[in-house]
Amino acid sequence: MSEQESTRDDSPTEELSNAGAGSTVISQDSDSAASNADHTSDAEPQQAAPGDEDTPGASAVAGVEPVPVDQGRSRATGVVIAMGATALSIWLLREFSNVVAPIFLGANLLIAAYPVYTLLLRIRTPRFVAAIATGLTVLLVLFLGVAALVWSGSSMISKLSSYSDQFTTLYKDGIAFVSQFGFDETALLDQLTSISPSNVLTVVQGLLSQLSSAGSLILVVLVILVFMVMDLPSMAERMKLTNRLHPAFTGNLETFVAGIRRYWLVTTIFGVIVAVLDGFALVLLGVSLPVVWAVLSLITNYIPNIGFVIGLVPPALLALVEQGPVTALLVVLIYSVLNFILQSIVQPKFTGDAVGITPTVSFISLLLWAAVFGPLGALIALPFTLMIKAMLIDNDPKTRWINAMIAANPDTVEAPNTVREKA
Repeated sequence: MSEQESTRDDSPTEELSNAGAGSTVISQDSDSAASNADHTSDAEPQQAAPGDEDTPGASAVAGVEPVPVDQGRSRATGVVIAMGATALSIWLLREFSNVVAPIFLGANLLIAAYPVYTLLLRIRTPRFVAAIATGLTVLLVLFLGVAALVWSGSSMISKLSSYSDQFTTLYKDGIAFVSQFGFDETALLDQLTSISPSNVLTVVQGLLSQLSSAGSLILVVLVILVFMVMDLPSMAERMKLTNRLHPAFTGNLETFVAGIRRYWLVTTIFGVIVAVLDGFALVLLGVSLPVVWAVLSLITNYIPNIGFVIGLVPPALLALVEQGPVTALLVVLIYSVLNFILQSIVQPKFTGDAVGITPTVSFISLLLWAAVFGPLGALIALPFTLMIKAMLIDNDPKTRWINAMIAANPDTVEAPNTVREKA
């Protein structure tokens, strides 16, 4: 009996002892597992393969798997969107070219004449009177420009038409000269029929009639100038408010305005100098209508790249039929030398960074905006390109790198406001 009780009394003790031992083993196993887990977690970054982070779930944090990003696809999408937006913008500009081009031309003329307004304010002229005087100055310049263009064009057509027989003879002589080198004269005549002297004169007369009948275009410019002149007295306060709210935009706008004003002023001054020298040379050579050709040279000076050629061809042709090939060659040489020295070497030193694009970009802009805006686009091609550059490229540090390819001075990539600082 006592042995059985003794056995029963010892059983709970043994069970408790065994339970304690088991819990100790479990605790040791738990600690060992936790320790192994810690070592495993510490070792995982060292054992990760180079491409594991791109695998879904490889570096999951709090149960969220990273989503791989295809940067190449996002760049391609951005390029496609930018190209689509550019095409849409060009299409809209072409659709509303009869409104956009006159407005932009009127704004350019008023910007160029703004120093007249500031000068009148310095002598204590009332703002309203100064604004009206500035607007009248712009209208006077616009009227003189259109009148000079119509007069020189009509005089050119009248004079060249009187030499139609001589041009026809030169045309046939040229065909006969080329046929000596083995070309079929009949085939050449068939191919060159579309550019015969009579057809060329017809085309020129058609262009002149279009310029003469551009009353609606001039009317839009006049109306726009009236409203701009009305807003001129409050423009200084508006610019101050804009500068306080958005200084970056105001800075780029001032850069564009300063560059455009310098461009028109310097182009006009050097255009007058070149026109006077061209006219004087034509007088010495005995070419008819020297004043007409001088005015034509001044007008075509505002057309970048190809304006020089447009102003050269008529006096050279007239010298050819009046004086002969030697005089025509002298006209070409004199025009070329004057254009190269004054407009390619001297003028850029005065314009500085006002014409802030390369000659290639200037020529491309001429073709583009002439196709979008028509004949007026050839006149405003360079200012319109400078506006886009100032507002969309120079204004954004992310796109300023484009200046390395299109800017005449690549240093503007890091210093976009050099024009405004110099002005």
